[in-house]
Amino acid sequence: MSLVSAFSPVSAGPVPASGPPPLLLFLGDEVESGYAKTAFGLRDWAGERCVGELTLPGAKVTTGLPTLSVVQAYGLGARALAIGVATRGGMIPVNWMATLLSALEAGLDLISGMHVRLTSIPELVAAAHRLGRQLIDVRVPPPGITVGTGVRRSGWRVLTVGTDCALGKKYAALAIARGLQDRGLDAAFRATGQTGILIAGSGMPIDAVVVDFVAGAAEMLSPSALPEHIDVIEGQGSIFHPSYAAVSLGLLHGSQPDRFVVCHQPGRTVMLGMTGFALPSIESVIAQTIALGRLTNPDIACAGICLNTSAMDPVAAANEIERISQSLSLPVADPIRGGSRLEQLLDACQQ
Repeated sequence: MSLVSAFSPVSAGPVPASGPPPLLLFLGDEVESGYAKTAFGLRDWAGERCVGELTLPGAKVTTGLPTLSVVQAYGLGARALAIGVATRGGMIPVNWMATLLSALEAGLDLISGMHVRLTSIPELVAAAHRLGRQLIDVRVPPPGITVGTGVRRSGWRVLTVGTDCALGKKYAALAIARGLQDRGLDAAFRATGQTGILIAGSGMPIDAVVVDFVAGAAEMLSPSALPEHIDVIEGQGSIFHPSYAAVSLGLLHGSQPDRFVVCHQPGRTVMLGMTGFALPSIESVIAQTIALGRLTNPDIACAGICLNTSAMDPVAAANEIERISQSLSLPVADPIRGGSRLEQLLDACQQ
């Protein structure tokens, strides 16, 4: 048995339709929905693979899927437990260990996108070896990443960026890629985080790459392509976030986007996990992204805005979309609500 990732860290060709086995989503004892984006992403974009969820006492986050024990989940077809939350620093808490070990005993492999690797925990390695289970660490960069070159590449690239973390960059990139594909275009979603990799079956765990090589990793993720090919690259963090700006900047430079889409959640006023830092305006994100992105693509431009209006009713969401569109003179859409607004944004992503 090999205790290695079952997913290719990077794919130079079209994103494959492969992905994880049937899953039980583990939410631990998470109380903040913003840290459960892996679970929500899998539910929304790979729902056919999600059998149910498992939580610990004190958890306040739910995906709405059936609550199951590891034994029940196995009986319903699950073959892996996926850690669906991200703790600060990517640590695996000690109070999770009993549940993870019981999942292995029940017949489930373990899948994790945490910074701390399952294969670095002796108790899990010993149990997996004894039981013939796999420990699958998704956040493992491939070998051979070089520093960024800055050399322009053929093809067309769209990058999602954000006013903050965990507000819809992945959903926007997935929706844009799917929308372009539905138009018959040669478009591909390029995953840069653990959830996107699990959904797509391939990608580059960009925040696990040594910082000097982040731009090179982004170049590797989206290599030269035919002129008509469009790579839609999942953004990470925010260039305004004091914790994650370095990753966001390296991804921007390496992606060399021709167009970028700013993602924002109306009503959010402070950075996630950083109460002392106010959220930047959409206008400032556009200006700063263009200023920094011109280093590797002088022709970079903003295609439009994606809003996460999941907390708003349809009327309020439509009013907010219209207000921002009029204010910025750019296409604005909620990629999940779709409709003509999204079609206008897709037009702008192609031009």
